[in-house]
Amino acid sequence: MRVKEVCWSFLMCFAYLMVIGLASALARPSTCETCHAKITPGIVEDFNRGKMAEVLTCMDCHGKSHINESDVAKAKLPTINTCRKCHPDQVKQYMGGKHALGLLPVMAFPGFAHQQPRAFIAGQKGCNGCHNLGVTDQKVRQNEVRKYYKYGMDCQNCHTRHAFSKQEALQPEACNSCHTGFDHAQWEMWFHSKHGAAYVTDRKAHRGPTCQDCHMPGGDHGVMTAWGFLALRLPEADKEWMGYRVTILKALGVLDAKGKPTKRLDIVKKANMVRLTKADWDTQRAKMEAVCQRCHSATFARENLKNADLMIKASDKILAQAIELVTGLYRDGVIKMSTNQATFPYPDLLTFYEVNTPIEEKLYEMFMDYRMKTYQAAFHIMPDYTTWYGYAKMKETLVEMKALARDMRSKAGQGT
Repeated sequence: MRVKEVCWSFLMCFAYLMVIGLASALARPSTCETCHAKITPGIVEDFNRGKMAEVLTCMDCHGKSHINESDVAKAKLPTINTCRKCHPDQVKQYMGGKHALGLLPVMAFPGFAHQQPRAFIAGQKGCNGCHNLGVTDQKVRQNEVRKYYKYGMDCQNCHTRHAFSKQEALQPEACNSCHTGFDHAQWEMWFHSKHGAAYVTDRKAHRGPTCQDCHMPGGDHGVMTAWGFLALRLPEADKEWMGYRVTILKALGVLDAKGKPTKRLDIVKKANMVRLTKADWDTQRAKMEAVCQRCHSATFARENLKNADLMIKASDKILAQAIELVTGLYRDGVIKMSTNQATFPYPDLLTFYEVNTPIEEKLYEMFMDYRMKTYQAAFHIMPDYTTWYGYAKMKETLVEMKALARDMRSKAGQGT
């Protein structure tokens, strides 16, 4: 019996030493590092400060074809499929969330994105600065470099290469390079909210919730929300609200002038930007309520989320009025429509700023800036943004648009 115990102990020690030896061997500087320590030392430093350096070498992600300065082009650019080899669960979660679909809007609306300077798309200086999320296929990068940023990758947007730090991705600052500014100022809203203040003033205690706490509970990479980026859902039990929503969906080109679905609805479905069944919406709302109830009572959480919903309705009412105002100008020939004739006489909000008149520009700003801030700030508990950067600006802009419409009709000889 004792002999068996001794043999078993010996085997366990041997196996342990083999694992340690293997990890140590893999962690030793490769020929890649020896060269890149001179050419790109920052990359080597980053890689070696991360945990991956303990078990991987450069070749595990970039392949073995590139071995000297003359064959640099042979180095493979890693994709999410590279990450999947070691992190299958996280990749599966991520691919089921909205972040994995980030490239789709840029690909789906060439009437806007591909009219921009090449640097805007291929150079990652515009929308693709964030929307390179979703570039998962090496072939896309090679064959469509004129359109899409060839260095784009998924995981590295949060786990910045080459350290790929989990600690970095757990910090709210990891989110602020994309979730900031004009149409999605979630960083500013959270940072200036009581949630942000509680966290920032006592990070060690982690008193307030971060982006990751609410949107990636338990480390779940499948980021998704009930309302989606456009804050639209179908069906809608509130008939008054549904009326506003139909007008908005027409202006998004999802419904035609008669309220019938268009081909663009397929794009919206594919991008998962809208919850199209009550069950889908309820599922996502229940997840968020569960997150809120870690710190708040169920009644408090539901009431606050419901009040944020009502701010969407309030903003939709104003946006629908603005859309109908511009629709009237199209219908009466005061403005000649140059895009998306399929939705005539409704404007196409997804042409963004590629329009011809100040009143159309104001409609674009109301949709992409003020409406976004109205409801996003409501959910991120920042009433100042909801009021003065959002709802008040919507009301102000509607007044300005009405004045512009009167002037335009007067000049066109149509009176008021």
